[in-house]
Amino acid sequence: MEFSYEVKDSYAEVKADGRLNMVSAPKLREFVTDVIAGGSSRIVVNLENTAFMDSSGLGALIGCLKAARQAGGDLRIAAVQPQVKMVLELTSMDRVLNAYATAEDAFSND
Repeated sequence: MEFSYEVKDSYAEVKADGRLNMVSAPKLREFVTDVIAGGSSRIVVNLENTAFMDSSGLGALIGCLKAARQAGGDLRIAAVQPQVKMVLELTSMDRVLNAYATAEDAFSND
């Protein structure tokens, strides 16, 4: 899995490309922690190119959400693919992780 980020006006967009599983989950946590340490506590994780996520990936997203909130910000997800959406719904985490159609929509009303 590959990660990249871009700082926008009011948030940082983290793009996750590949499978979010037990191998890549720790890398996502580390990557987002580094983005937060760089001064961006409002994060959007763009999952447009993430077709698969397991429980480890879900745990990583929750850990990243906690880190962002501890830094005074928030974490939201965007462009959620069907399998990832199913995992979120089955675990009721779709109530905790706010999903948006696009990264631009995530913080547009704040």
